[in-house]
Amino acid sequence: MRLEVTKKCDIAMESLRSLSKSELRVKGPELAKEIGTTSGFLSQALTPLVKKGIVISDPGPTGGYSLGREIDKISVLEIIEAIEGPTVSGVCVLADQPCGDDTNCALHHAWFKARTQLLNELDSTSVAESLAGSDRS
Repeated sequence: MRLEVTKKCDIAMESLRSLSKSELRVKGPELAKEIGTTSGFLSQALTPLVKKGIVISDPGPTGGYSLGREIDKISVLEIIEAIEGPTVSGVCVLADQPCGDDTNCALHHAWFKARTQLLNELDSTSVAESLAGSDRS
């Protein structure tokens, strides 16, 4: 299992929080300023969400970003996997080699159970729930 959460996920989550508060499209530079990042980094964080239909990007002078779905219908796992890529790589946690049904490491079964629980929790937690528990407003 590969689960790495970077600053791009933080930027994406904060962008979703901001977009959920607006009924209008929000211009990139305005959104970047509101969440404390650059327009370039904002674009890097939101492009994968646009590709997945989570965020809508309308180009042009009257364009901007808006939510593609209600924030309570988007899971935290969707955001992590959109930004960081698949969380299950098939690579052993002990060695840099495949670990599966035919070749199991000493941690395989325990790791599989823990990974399943973690992924289920991330998938069942909406972005709205996650943001409600954060310190940022």
